[in-house]
Amino acid sequence: MKSTKTNSQQNIQNDLLRRIHSGEWRPGALIPTEVSLAQEIGCARTTVNRALQKLADDGHVVRKRRSGTRVALSPVRKATMEIPIVRDEIESKGGTYKFMLLLSEKKKPPLWVQVRLGVPDDQEMVHLQSLHISDNHPYMFEDRWVSIKAVPEITSAPLGKISPNEWLVREVPYSRGEISFSSCSADETVANIMETTPGSAMFLVERSTWIYQMPITTLKMYYPEGFRLITKL
Repeated sequence: MKSTKTNSQQNIQNDLLRRIHSGEWRPGALIPTEVSLAQEIGCARTTVNRALQKLADDGHVVRKRRSGTRVALSPVRKATMEIPIVRDEIESKGGTYKFMLLLSEKKKPPLWVQVRLGVPDDQEMVHLQSLHISDNHPYMFEDRWVSIKAVPEITSAPLGKISPNEWLVREVPYSRGEISFSSCSADETVANIMETTPGSAMFLVERSTWIYQMPITTLKMYYPEGFRLITKL
């Protein structure tokens, strides 16, 4: 039954997009109401609502409360990114992957984690530090905080055998996330782990994920100078 609903929504979404691309609904045109579309197509209004919302998320339509849904005047193709499994990333480049769990502890989060995730200062979390290695050279240092409230299984996950990155990607769904890219200088701790000198330039990726309103994890990933991030639009 779940598969049928998903396919129905996808089919409706494809049909609505076809009408936009064919010119049946021109840029700026008001699209029929959800009730009208549901009656025309012969499906539940909620299914139409989800299909329209996906088109809005992708920049094809603009939805405004009480004003209805209109075809976007200048449809925007949005960039999307998947959370990569670092092991796959390294092996796809021909490297030999290794992983080291450097730290695993339960403690109250520091202020920056509280602010970023919106968690109270007395909520215990799991703090993990990991080193990803390619061909016996440091590839990336990962400093991560995981919510026990959102992911209670994290306390018993086999993180000595599988990296927190890979375990979370495979086991824990998320509904939204935030990511930022910047440069920074390696402090003494990061420099020692990444086998460089303090003050060396690093490429820093910071990422946080939520399941609806509940925070899952936030982390900082330190890459050496010269690292190239490649993604697809």
